[in-house]
Amino acid sequence: MNLRRLLIIALAVPAIAGCRTGGIDVPQPQGPSKWDKAISEFYDPSVIPEIHIHISEDEWNRLLEEYDKDSNNSEYFHSDINIVRGGYVSSVQDAGIRLRGNTSRRRPESSKKHAVNSADWHHCHFSVNTHKFYEKGGPEFGKISRFDLKWFKDDPSYVREIYCYDLFRRFGVWTAINSVYSRLYLKVSSDTKEAYFGVYELMEHIDEDYLKARSERFGSSDGYLWKCRHSNGIADLTNADDRLFGIDDNVHSYAYEYKSDPESFSKAKDMMKDFIQKTGTLSGSSFMSWISSVMDVDLFLRTYAVNVAVGMWDDFWNNGNNYYLYFVPSGGSYKVYFIPFDYDNTLGTSLDCGVQSDAGRQDPYRWGRSENNLMTKLLQNSEWKVAYRDYLRQLCLAGGLSSFEEASSRIRGWQGMIRDYVSNDTGEDMTISDRPAPWGNHGEYRILSDGSDNFFKVKAAAVSAMK
Repeated sequence: MNLRRLLIIALAVPAIAGCRTGGIDVPQPQGPSKWDKAISEFYDPSVIPEIHIHISEDEWNRLLEEYDKDSNNSEYFHSDINIVRGGYVSSVQDAGIRLRGNTSRRRPESSKKHAVNSADWHHCHFSVNTHKFYEKGGPEFGKISRFDLKWFKDDPSYVREIYCYDLFRRFGVWTAINSVYSRLYLKVSSDTKEAYFGVYELMEHIDEDYLKARSERFGSSDGYLWKCRHSNGIADLTNADDRLFGIDDNVHSYAYEYKSDPESFSKAKDMMKDFIQKTGTLSGSSFMSWISSVMDVDLFLRTYAVNVAVGMWDDFWNNGNNYYLYFVPSGGSYKVYFIPFDYDNTLGTSLDCGVQSDAGRQDPYRWGRSENNLMTKLLQNSEWKVAYRDYLRQLCLAGGLSSFEEASSRIRGWQGMIRDYVSNDTGEDMTISDRPAPWGNHGEYRILSDGSDNFFKVKAAAVSAMK
């Protein structure tokens, strides 16, 4: 295939300011690396970039056809991407785009083939890969080759996932991805003008770029990455049956889906199985000593304090879902890191699931499953239990990063930034409102109203009751 000419006009935006962490001392790497700079420029929360996807009519029709054959297909389609921020334009020609999402995946246009200049558009999620159609390497935005574009499905507030990932980073959870607002435009070549899809979430993709950006903290970007989800089995780290493990092949679905070099799958699976088996069989001081040697327990407890503070019920502990694990070989053993993922169903969007029926009032000590669960076993250690409780107090009680006053101030600021850009050509999700997802079991929750049903106040009461 002939490679099309790459044009990069410029990429010049201010670096992101340091985040406040509520008095918590968060270690930082020594000096910014090329990856730190690239990440901070691309995911600058003070700028709302425009992302323009241009695609030929033939490729767009092929995307629609492939969706109709298999809505879960992972095929990429040829497109050109322009990103406009702060008056500067960055362009990549012949980038790959595809649809993404599990239960949220949708067909982006109603008609069987593209209706020129009269399309009935629908919000959907996209993934962009600028390297996809290049034999070696390929063009990038700075050093960013992959990112995701996510519409605010079932979130009338346009803020839940943005809030959660921001809170992780403010609280020193450096494994959390970057996530900021953007405005998305799509032009099919036969149309006379672009369609405006509205405000989208611009998200860091968890892959090699993500690992390289944090290689100093991980110790290596050449480890073993697993996506863990409730799919053909529950990913609660209590069962090491072979049927639960598999390589990401875009066809089969596994509870533990391997994302790194397929040639390393056997070694990676042995490592993952070892972690699951020892989590289940070790106890007492033997468990405490072992888990301290393979995991940064404090970082994990800090992560889970944020997870519970935002009411993430569709998670590892309660539903065996929505996280990544990254294993770094170390001597004859390994280090394992927990990566939080998928936080749109939070802040009062609740459902009867696992042991829960109310993600605001649920006892934080009994957030999810108990038998041989990693969190349950960690909380058997009195020092770690106190640390977990104190992190939740730091977050949720008066003056904390996720207290009503602090949270509502940030949320109002974000909504003010995007309010004028929400109306869009799909005709969907046209306003911002303070409600949880309509399918939830607690439609009374609010995140801005100062009343008894305010999620942050209800969460603070649940945290205050912790002994």
